[in-house]
Order: sequence, then C-alpha cells, then structure tokens
Amino acid sequence: MKRHAFLPYALITAIMLLMPACSGGYAPSPSGGEERRESAEHRTGAPYKVLAEDLETPWAIDFHGEVIFLSEREGNVVQIRDGQISRRPVVTSKPIASIGEGGLLGFVLAPDYEESKAAFVYHTYEQDGAVKNRLVRLKEHATSWKETASLLEDIPGSNVHNGGRIAIGPDGFLYVTTGDAGNGELAQDAENLAGKILRISLDGSVPSDNPMPDSYVYSFGHRNAQGLDWNSDGELYSSEHGPSGTPGGHDEINNIAAGRNYGWPALIGDAKESGMEQPVYHTGETALAPSGVAFDEEDVLYVATLRGSKLYRYEPDKDELEAVLEGEGRLRDVKVQNGRIYVITNNTDGRGVPGERDDRLLVLEI
Repeated sequence: MKRHAFLPYALITAIMLLMPACSGGYAPSPSGGEERRESAEHRTGAPYKVLAEDLETPWAIDFHGEVIFLSEREGNVVQIRDGQISRRPVVTSKPIASIGEGGLLGFVLAPDYEESKAAFVYHTYEQDGAVKNRLVRLKEHATSWKETASLLEDIPGSNVHNGGRIAIGPDGFLYVTTGDAGNGELAQDAENLAGKILRISLDGSVPSDNPMPDSYVYSFGHRNAQGLDWNSDGELYSSEHGPSGTPGGHDEINNIAAGRNYGWPALIGDAKESGMEQPVYHTGETALAPSGVAFDEEDVLYVATLRGSKLYRYEPDKDELEAVLEGEGRLRDVKVQNGRIYVITNNTDGRGVPGERDDRLLVLEI
C-alpha cells in the first residue's frame, strides 16, 4: 500500500531545497504516447509552491475560505487546513468503482456548507454488469463523508469517457459534464444522458427553464467534457477531449449556450454543419486532453491538460494557448482563488509516470 507523507508546507519547502534534482527521461505510457518527467532544472513557467504530496489520483479542487478540499478517484476527500492534511473516505449507497477513468470524480461544496456541511459528488459505480455514473449529495462527518441523497442515477459510463466535472453556476444550479461512454452516437441522442452538459437543481429536480422540457440536458453533442467555468459576463465555457486515432487531437474549448448541439461525433475542428456549434478554439491534430478550467479576474481562462502535461492560459481575443507551467506531468484540475492558481497533478492515474512525491497540489502566483 502506498505510504502517505502529508507534511506541513514549511517542512515540504525545506526538504525540496535540500533534495538533489532527479534525472529526467522518457517512458512509455499505457495510452501509447510518451510522458516526460522533467528534472527541476528543466521545469519552465511560473514559480510554484507545493501544498500537498502523495495524493491518490486527485480529481477536483474546491475551497471554503482558506480550507482546500480535493476529491481522490479511489473514493476519498482530502482537506487541507492551516497546513494540516486529513483524508476521509466517502461512503455511498452504491460503492464507488475506481475502474479505468472512473471513480470519485467531480466534487463541489454546497452553497450553505458552513451550516449544512454538505457537498455534491459525481462517481462511477457498477450495476447489473454495466458501468454507470451518479450524482449524490454528501454530508461531512468527523471521520467520513456520507451520502444523504441521490440526485441522479444511471448516467452511462465505461472504462473511458465518464465526464465528471460538476460546478455550481452563477444561477445557483448544478452543472454536470457527462462523457459519451465510448459510444459517440449517444451524444446526439437527446433522450440519453451521455455526452451532455446537464443542469440540475440542488434538490435533484429539473429546472423549469431548462432548454428541453422535463430534461436535465443543457447542451449535447459532447465527447468527454471535463472543464466548466463562467467568465465575468456569466458565459459558460467548457473544455473537451477530441477524437483518438486518426484524425486525432482537435481538443476543444467551447462557449456553451442552452440547448445547443456541439457536434460530436459528426463534427471536429473547423467542420461546419447546420444546427451544430463550432468550438471557439481547437488544437488541430495536437492532442492535449484538457481537463479542468478556471477564469481569473481578468477573464483569462486557465486550462489543465493531461496528455499535454502543461497548464495553459487562453485569451479568446488572441485565439491561442500560452504555456504557464510545464514539466510536472499530467494536470487534472485548476482553480483560481484570491490571486493564486491551484493545480493538481495526475501522474498516478495509470497513464502517467509518477514521481516520488506524486500526486501533488501546487499553487502559483498570478
């Protein structure tokens, strides 16, 4: 079993200053590509500090004041308070299945967390031989988080393309990304929850002003969206994985509008078709596998990438990605809080090459 070494920040910093740099190198990843772990002297981009180490495939970041919360794919929530780190298991009515790309994925605190100690999570489970995903409400206890309500069940899943990002929008509703579960045709089926962005009331009901009557579906035609955030004008943006194989790449940033069709699997890149939306940005044949995204106060969008192994910044009027941080391997989520950028590595997710202290939570000054 992996031994955890959660240390206060000051001690981590001192250790890092005394440690010699490890040699870099290339190693094959299970996906057939190559992941590079750089030595400290080869790292480029903004300086950062390490806030936590030895995380177990962390997936999502959230905050309550100065307290940081992280979900881990194996089924735990990590809390970082005043440099002290604790891990609590998540107990659900249907066991969390950490298989393939699935597990405990999206996590967001309830707006009334101070009083309710509640949060929402998206997790993978198995039922009758099928892989599925569900959205549930949790309550925090002294030694665990326990499910108090199931909001949505039977979201199609598989070993790949489970989506999983959840966020509470400026309108107070939950937004949830679902993957196409490896079957692109489901993304075009408005009656199916796969390959969608969903909009859900905090009690699990369908909002009365959703674009499709009596449906959670907010937008469709998505392959595997894993990032959600709103700019200062209240516009929703998402990141999305493009196709594998040939042609590959064509990862996307999309400006999401209610009821719109974003084209998967019919469209990629600059292709056009009546009734389908084009991305505001795509990567061409380069595959970055974008995951979490976050806007700063200047409406610059930060994008964490897995295959790309970099943190990028994106300004819509420039139509390009600029690397902010690289050399740390796969990056799963990013959040901007009080003028700082928080990012989690994901080198223990089965497709990266873990370093001795992976996975880690890093913080950068903007």
